[in-house]
Amino acid sequence: MAYRLAPVTAGSIRDAPPPCVDCVFWQARDGRTTDKDRWAARIEDAWGAWGTLYVAEEERLLGFIQFGPSQFFQRARTMPAGPPSGDAVLVTCAYLVDPSAPWVIQSLFLGAIGEVRDRGVKAIETFGYRYPEGTSAYDRWAHRTIFPSDFLADFGFSPIRWDGRVALARLELGGLQPVEEGTREAVLRKVKEAFTPAPVPQRP
Repeated sequence: MAYRLAPVTAGSIRDAPPPCVDCVFWQARDGRTTDKDRWAARIEDAWGAWGTLYVAEEERLLGFIQFGPSQFFQRARTMPAGPPSGDAVLVTCAYLVDPSAPWVIQSLFLGAIGEVRDRGVKAIETFGYRYPEGTSAYDRWAHRTIFPSDFLADFGFSPIRWDGRVALARLELGGLQPVEEGTREAVLRKVKEAFTPAPVPQRP
């Protein structure tokens, strides 16, 4: 089966899951709104594509992830455990179309980590949540703006600040030493083993 990771831009966001197309939760401060097209133009001029779509055979969308330099996401400044660091790229949210396929989120995260490292950025950050034991897979993965802290730890993220159950987690990109053997290939193998048969696409 063919799978691919497609970059998210002002044009391709129309192919994202419907709740994500016009959402500006992360782009605007509390109680405010913003023009997403203008925001997209600014981040694309400064950074380029600001997320990834996971597309399966017959152009079937399985998932979406959004990320970019932290300064472009105003809401992050007021989040519990925030603000994110100025030198980091922030993963803000992900959408899993089919909750029975959580390996899609692993694939999207792996792709984002690789892309950010390839761009020479120092670190990647995101917000994590310590879920109570027994929380269902659906509640953990259906539509995430804050990711399970144990999931982030598996990819080498370490919490740098806690506020209740919410943490700001950071992965230094000089290497991926905290994860398994410390290589991107090891993370890929771990995802495949845990979610077999979990196809993990490569970026073009």
